Amino acid sequence: MITVISGSNRRNSACRYVAQAYADALRTLTSEEVKLLLLDDIPHDWFHPLMYTEEYQTESLTQILSEYMIPAEKVVYVSSEYNGSFPGVLKLFIDGCSVRQYKATFKGKKAALVGVATGRAGNLRGMDHLTGVLNHVGTIVMPNKLPISRVQDISEKSGEITDAGALKVILQHAEEFLAF
Repeated sequence: MITVISGSNRRNSACRYVAQAYADALRTLTSEEVKLLLLDDIPHDWFHPLMYTEEYQTESLTQILSEYMIPAEKVVYVSSEYNGSFPGVLKLFIDGCSVRQYKATFKGKKAALVGVATGRAGNLRGMDHLTGVLNHVGTIVMPNKLPISRVQDISEKSGEITDAGALKVILQHAEEFLAF
């Protein structure tokens, strides 16, 4: 199983639409199950001061771990650029996931990183930061990261990614990730 995570909790963000396009690309390339986890759609009841202790973790986070994280062999992290890094909600999510079944959630799994930004760099710095965090928890990050710049120019007003060039590089990156 492959999980694609939209790492922003901002409603209808470009991150969400890039993650959807990436999941769609994977589904055209493999018969393996591909699940899309949208951090703007999940309950945020697990964010509280006691979230770092297993006994106080919420059922919603446990369910997300069981459905999306633990069974995944590979994970695609799509992250928007927030203040020169990746979104805090994604870091908080990783922190929450690390409390219960740490090894089964992260250790030895393969990850691809996709950066999304309205600027020119496509969140390169944020992907470097995220690489450090994922390496720390034992995840193997594919060296070729996909920066998507000027995301506002590749999507329709609905948010759907329609630019043929962007869809092509997403597909190529997904092919490389499947072979990784």
